[in-house]
Amino acid sequence: MGHFHQKLSIREKIGYSLGDGAANLVFQVLMAYQFVFFTKIMGLSAAAASNLFLIGRFFDAVTDPAMGFIADRTKTRWGRFRPWLVWSALPFAGVFWLTFTSPGWAPSGQMIYAYLMYFLLMAVYTVNNVPYCALNGVMTGDIDERTSLSTYRFVCTTLITLVVQGMTLPLVDKFGNGDDAKGWSITMGIFAVATIFLFVICFFAVRERVTPDPQQQSSARQDMIDTFKNKPWVILFCATLMIFIMLVVRGGTMPVFMEHFANQQSLADFVGGMGLQRIEGVEPAGFEKVLDAFGYLIKPDHSNVASVVYGLSGMLGTFTMFLGVLFSKPLSTALGKRGVFIGSLSVTAVITLWLYFVPETGIRSMMWQSALWGLAYGPSVPLLWSMIADTADFSEWKTGRRATGFTFAGVVFALKFGLGIGGKIQATILGLYGYDSGDGVVQTAEAVKGVCVTASIVPAVFIIAAMGILLFYPISKELNYTIGDELARRRHSRGAESDGPEGGSL
Repeated sequence: MGHFHQKLSIREKIGYSLGDGAANLVFQVLMAYQFVFFTKIMGLSAAAASNLFLIGRFFDAVTDPAMGFIADRTKTRWGRFRPWLVWSALPFAGVFWLTFTSPGWAPSGQMIYAYLMYFLLMAVYTVNNVPYCALNGVMTGDIDERTSLSTYRFVCTTLITLVVQGMTLPLVDKFGNGDDAKGWSITMGIFAVATIFLFVICFFAVRERVTPDPQQQSSARQDMIDTFKNKPWVILFCATLMIFIMLVVRGGTMPVFMEHFANQQSLADFVGGMGLQRIEGVEPAGFEKVLDAFGYLIKPDHSNVASVVYGLSGMLGTFTMFLGVLFSKPLSTALGKRGVFIGSLSVTAVITLWLYFVPETGIRSMMWQSALWGLAYGPSVPLLWSMIADTADFSEWKTGRRATGFTFAGVVFALKFGLGIGGKIQATILGLYGYDSGDGVVQTAEAVKGVCVTASIVPAVFIIAAMGILLFYPISKELNYTIGDELARRRHSRGAESDGPEGGSL
């Protein structure tokens, strides 16, 4: 007997992926640079910055589920979730730009501004991203097609990560020309404008097809009860929290690692050997002009060498992650999502630990570590969101009720809670080792060791924790297909599988 199939066009998959590309212009900046920006540009202490990242999560504990409840009950001709992409696009872009634009006030004013804008950014992120993520669960009921949709999504995410990790610091240095605050504002302004266009394209490209039973009673209390009784969802929530703590701790520490752990002369020799060095008094010519435009020529005084090498390392790791993402669907189709997820994380943990043993002069080893890390982690990336959609199916299969928005809202909260806890853990551990985020500070040997530990051992611990949690995930490959087929029969009997709400302009 064949399984239920509901194919999506390549156009729709690409359009959907652009929405996550837009969101990741924001999220990847937060994950990699929030600590650097709020300490070095806004002038917050490491403790104040870490408290900022953590306190905001208590706010999210209310707003994320509330947005899931609201999105599930939104009714328009364009569907429940799609309209929120365009309704939130402009506020999201504006608040993002303001968050990463320093007003240059006194320290107390800077702190108040930072807290206000960061909380606003998390709020509009919720309004935008909860409905966007929920679309994964309602565009198709086909189990394999969801993994394909997530693969397209994370191919785009990987390309955006390539831009954010590879170009942000060089562009900040280029546009700032000695004024980093100005450089951040201009660079983030460019990213913000791009998000608006990508969200609008996503809105026009996608359709919603899976709908709840029209006889389902609206009850926020019952949505919560069903979700927290959903064992697969609880397991994914906990695993997501561990994974995003890991990503923030590792991602936020790597720029610091390149600046303070890696030997600066070795970095300069490595980049100079690639011909990426600007000669004093000589104007760049030919392709060097392109490299210089993106900040990829190191200055004669080597002041930007750490940023350039971090950018190169980030682009290399993101490219190999792209390759890993492409293997996700065929591997999960053959072996099941849980097995591939755990296998990918196990190899990633080993490679993460490897960084601890790389000497400060081992720049090539650092680049190899970044490349292999991306390749190992890549297959797991699309699976998380595909599996969350599966948990929404599991709940509907068990209870007869569906709350897609609420289901995804909980995991978006786990993602953002990981962002906050990860930032707190990163800042706390660096602080315990005596790291000082001030400009021009020469770090102690103990602080440099702390940077290495925070970039390697600490994230590996959270990867291993995620692996242990996922061992208890109960939805096997066979059960996945059984649930999908049964729900398809139920929806067909009530006419709920369709081409979805119509498109068109708002």
